[in-house]
Amino acid sequence: MKVTDAPTILFLTKYSRKGASSRYRTLQYVPYFEDAGFHCNVSTLFEDDYLEHRYQYGKASVGIVLRSYLRRLRTLLRARDYDMLVIEKELFPYLPALATRILRWFGVRYTLDYDDAIFHQYDNHRSFIIRYLLSKKISNVMRGSEVVIVGNNYLADYASAAGAKRVEVVPTVLALKSYPLPCQRSRADAVFKIGWIGSPSTAKYLEAIAPALAEVCSGGQARVVLIGSGPCSLCGVPVDIIEWSEETEVAELNQIDVGIMPLPDELWARGKCGFKLIQYMACGLPVVASPVGINREIVEHEHNGYLTTDHASWVDALTELRDNKAIGEKMGRRGRAIVESNYNLEISATKLLGVLNATVSLIRD
Repeated sequence: MKVTDAPTILFLTKYSRKGASSRYRTLQYVPYFEDAGFHCNVSTLFEDDYLEHRYQYGKASVGIVLRSYLRRLRTLLRARDYDMLVIEKELFPYLPALATRILRWFGVRYTLDYDDAIFHQYDNHRSFIIRYLLSKKISNVMRGSEVVIVGNNYLADYASAAGAKRVEVVPTVLALKSYPLPCQRSRADAVFKIGWIGSPSTAKYLEAIAPALAEVCSGGQARVVLIGSGPCSLCGVPVDIIEWSEETEVAELNQIDVGIMPLPDELWARGKCGFKLIQYMACGLPVVASPVGINREIVEHEHNGYLTTDHASWVDALTELRDNKAIGEKMGRRGRAIVESNYNLEISATKLLGVLNATVSLIRD
């Protein structure tokens, strides 16, 4: 799909490649857009040092945030050089939407991309001041956008209710060529490995199922492998913690037997895109997850995994997969097929190219 007269697009990501949302929602698409004739520039808000500090200390560095905001402000001074901006989430977290209003006043058009319900960071914040000042921020930004691209229907419903002119659902996907299936999963040890991948900010969700994990792991028949969690202690659970890296994550996932995604049934969790489930399934693994948000769409209960609601169902699902390898293998094959059909980069890239083409053509007209 080729475009004429080399449209120029500035992608304003929230993170560098170290942030999964930016890596999978934007950066992996840029080569496809450039092959299609777009001229693409990428400007990151928070570089690696932001996430490293946040994961190490549990909070952001004020100095890093200020430097990041100043760098973005300098970038926005050149916004009129581009046909369109593609903004991941928002320009300046926890600040009013003045910047996007100014862009519109100067004729700069933008689209938005969301893979999280960041509006709940504001409208559900514990601080009355944040709720009062920013609860409508994201809906206002959405109304000014040419297109709002979202990762699931929960986010799409919010964008539509906010008055967005156009809403497109594009799930968070991966490049299957980066997820080759292992020839076999046999290992020297017979210990069943329950795997989880994520970041220190989401590892807290594991605490709710720690008693179930401890029960399944009792007797030394199973262990829990945490990729990217940072220091994490689960009472009574034998845990192996592995540092995440983009280069090794697939190899590490291929060493586990089942992937898990526990979530509380909360507003923020309902907006998540279930990407770790897609990663597990791409590796041919069965999955066990809480039936929250998009998890209910990705996981077909007893087909490619299990949806579990309480202690007993978590124990039953993991015990079944631990004790019956054939069931896990069958579910894993089904999961891989689902990813090939629904969560494949090649398919989503074609759709996004169509969205960008149509949007740029509309702007130029």
